[in-house]
Amino acid sequence: MSQTISIFGARSNNLKNISIFIPKGKITVVTGLSGSGKSSLVFDTLAAESQRLLNETYSSYIQQMLPHYERPIVDKIENLPVSIVIDQKKIGGNIRSTVGTATDIYASLRLLYSRIAQPFIGYSMIYSFNNPTGMCPNCQGTGECLTFDLQELIDFDRSLTEGAIQFPTFQPGGWRLTRYTESGYFDNHKKIKDFSEAELKRLLYDKGSKPINATDKFPKTGFYTGVIDRIQKTVIEKDSKQYQKDINRVTTTVECPECHGSRVNSLVRSAKINNVSIADCVTMPIQELLDFLSSIENDQVETILIDLKNRLKTMISVGLDYLTLGRTTGTLSGGESQRLKMTKHLNSSLSDVLYIFDEPSVGLHPEDIIGINKIFTMLREKGNTVVLVDHDPDIIRIADFIVELGPSAGAKGGEITFQGSYPAFLESNTLTAKALKKPHRLTSNRTSYTDFYTLENVSAHNIKNQSVELPKAALTVVSGLAGSGKSTLIRKLFTKKYPEAITFDQTPIRGSNRSNLLTYLGIFDAIRREYAKSSGKSASLFTFNGTGACPECKGKGYIKYDLAYMGDVRQVCEKCQGKRYNQEALKYRWNGYTIDELFGLTVSEACTLITVPEIKKALDVLVETNLAYVTLGQSLDTLSGGERQRLKIAAMLLKEDMAEAPTMIFDEPSTGLHESDIESLLVLLRKLKKRGKTLIVLEHNLSIISQADWIIDLGPRGGINGGHVLFQGILSDLLNCQKSYTAKHLKTFFNQ
Repeated sequence: MSQTISIFGARSNNLKNISIFIPKGKITVVTGLSGSGKSSLVFDTLAAESQRLLNETYSSYIQQMLPHYERPIVDKIENLPVSIVIDQKKIGGNIRSTVGTATDIYASLRLLYSRIAQPFIGYSMIYSFNNPTGMCPNCQGTGECLTFDLQELIDFDRSLTEGAIQFPTFQPGGWRLTRYTESGYFDNHKKIKDFSEAELKRLLYDKGSKPINATDKFPKTGFYTGVIDRIQKTVIEKDSKQYQKDINRVTTTVECPECHGSRVNSLVRSAKINNVSIADCVTMPIQELLDFLSSIENDQVETILIDLKNRLKTMISVGLDYLTLGRTTGTLSGGESQRLKMTKHLNSSLSDVLYIFDEPSVGLHPEDIIGINKIFTMLREKGNTVVLVDHDPDIIRIADFIVELGPSAGAKGGEITFQGSYPAFLESNTLTAKALKKPHRLTSNRTSYTDFYTLENVSAHNIKNQSVELPKAALTVVSGLAGSGKSTLIRKLFTKKYPEAITFDQTPIRGSNRSNLLTYLGIFDAIRREYAKSSGKSASLFTFNGTGACPECKGKGYIKYDLAYMGDVRQVCEKCQGKRYNQEALKYRWNGYTIDELFGLTVSEACTLITVPEIKKALDVLVETNLAYVTLGQSLDTLSGGERQRLKIAAMLLKEDMAEAPTMIFDEPSTGLHESDIESLLVLLRKLKKRGKTLIVLEHNLSIISQADWIIDLGPRGGINGGHVLFQGILSDLLNCQKSYTAKHLKTFFNQ
């Protein structure tokens, strides 16, 4: 049996016909600049082919229900194991999906309680908040209720005929308003502020009545219900997306007063083990829940307890000890979602599996990475092959085998610049090796600041009565382990007090093969206008989504063939040769280039060519955010995570209100960035600071932390073990803080 996975002639995206041999039963780290071809090799070639071949083993009927994977452009792949891809995509699910349900821990808890809880109330399904017999009747098992803000819903200075009800279709001319004006219950010209208590109650809260004095315009078989009840039943309960913005405006989400957020009814809450209900279990941090389960001594449920404790220990080992089982999965970050997915595989009995991780270091403090490195080692020891795509020095350090792609990004990437062991890697001259060997220095800035933004005795989640000050016109880094309270402190509490602050977060930008840099930044119209001016034709001729589209492929650049059980196959359109445009559009030139040729230029090439101010400004910002190598026509769905993050920063910098924004918050801007790109990010931050901006950066990356003018370190750990301000002040003074994990890792960082 071969000891390597062999890839021959990989050419997907920017890969340059590369061949590589990945050792089985080892940890391999694939690294390189953003856009160098890592994802093309690992996800679009290795993972896609493994998943595609596995899917082919199922019947054609089943295949139609499975995700479709495109056949990678590769000569052949040999000795390919079944792969499991653990990416950063957030765990899906609505409000009913929780950490407990996603990990199956809640199902095991239900089984435990159905066996030994007193009093006995029924079998495991009754303990489910998604089952009518177990859910809280007030919130229907969601743990939350909506309360209406009457000041937003009703304009008390107006009458019904003047549009007092501030909600679509209830205003003058709206069809719902007649239910109120024609009911005979109200003086339609009387201002709401002059309504009696009984009139206001009827207007808002009536649960259903038959008006006696209604006009002929009132529906003959209709019932009258109050405004709030009608919005609740016809809009909220039907989950109408059309009015979501208005719902958000007139309502506030609060914890259900009946079940106090536990989601289950009083009967379920009454059944207890050692005086603890299942509702209590889902509010406990993982370590506390483990301690409770360890206190149960009952041979009848020993197997269930062993399984539960193993699952909880796995969550602790990946640094998720601060989570609770009741937390909805939609509130988890990408990094938290990825680690939660890891826990399932650690408890699996499968062996000889290819595990592929997409930047597992994202969102993790160096102290957290110690924990996940143990996970990778454990997976390897169980006889599996682990492939990690990452830039983090601490992840690279544990690799048995390292592959670097480059030498640069985009068209200048796609080649293997190194493959071998870690010691040999450090002796090489690749970009990553040079970045890892580069000596690090602490910023020498010891400025005395006098003007501060302040938060005094603030509380939310695990932040309890904490006070901080952040100097104006300075670079403040907020650090601490995952779950220590960084986002709560800054993105929740700081922005509540200072709403003028603009946040750059990690929310992914939506991208399809029809959207590119130009469309995303809003400058495609300006380019089409220039082509129209130059040619004397309509601007619509120069869009591949309209008049200028190739008639054969409809502007996609390829034809998709559905070969039924063989899956979908894409083929470059023979008519336009992948150019997307028809012959008419491709006849005209501007600055010597057809529109298709212009799309093929890199940002830096276009910068030297285009002088139109609106376009030039956008291109300059792309260069500033280190996207100079990307081609103008590259579709957003082919950009890496790091490239998308920087594109979003570029888009925000182009907004007019950015010039006025005094404070800018960056939520882990190093996400997806190679260590050699960090300096470019720091240059950008320094430029913004010179313009007088106050910069607040939530970050784990030590290269960025080491350049802070001011630092706020939270901890000591996450969840209930976090939320404390361990240190605030000049960075060099942090090194003396004994409780700080950030200080511990900075000392190591400077001594490397």
